[in-house]
Amino acid sequence: MRRLSMATRDELITALSRRYGEAGRIERGRILDEFVAVTGYHRKHAMRVLRSGSTGSRNARRPGRRVYGEAVREALILLWEASDRVCGKRLKALLPVLIAAMERHGRLELDPLVRTPVVAMSAATIDRALAPCRAASGRRRRWPSAGVPSVRREIPVRTFADWCDPPPGFVEADLVVHSGPSMRGSYVQTLVLTDIASGWTECGALLVREQHLLTEVLDKLKATMPFALAGIDTDNDSVFINETLKA
Repeated sequence: MRRLSMATRDELITALSRRYGEAGRIERGRILDEFVAVTGYHRKHAMRVLRSGSTGSRNARRPGRRVYGEAVREALILLWEASDRVCGKRLKALLPVLIAAMERHGRLELDPLVRTPVVAMSAATIDRALAPCRAASGRRRRWPSAGVPSVRREIPVRTFADWCDPPPGFVEADLVVHSGPSMRGSYVQTLVLTDIASGWTECGALLVREQHLLTEVLDKLKATMPFALAGIDTDNDSVFINETLKA
């Protein structure tokens, strides 16, 4: 069935709505049948459209995208630079704390008319506003390595503002390298688990950096912890983000 243009559909609604309102029950049924066949509308929706004489979908004014002034943009860039150029999601969570700290130490003084829209910005808006600065800085976007994206997509991203006082058992995990001034060759690494709630820390040595070995060390550390391991938060290191550790 050929799809009607919006203008043709509006003309059809205008022409049939008056007939539909003045017709008897049997005639309204015939008009409704023809209208549904032509437009493809659901019957209930078609009845509402013919009663009102309008689809109503284009009558309401769409809210426009909020436009921020240059002062707001400059303040955002300053805060982004102070945060070591973190992504929009992390900067959004950090802004209230960062602004308060910088003002407390005399590094920043924001007018309320600037502070309010900066704090109210969504993470997506922050990324759009900072896109020209990122492009000018020459940093190229880093793409996940082959074989990782499917696992990466299943792991939620969480900032420090999303913890909400977790119970013991949720740990930050990271590797400490013991390579000295050079990263060449093989060297021992230490897996460090730090509990978010209590600060309890467990450490285990890895002779080489390898995901199966890391999983074995993690199992040993779990057995020595005074509480059950409930969750692991890591960076995007491939030694953590893989099918072996996920399993």
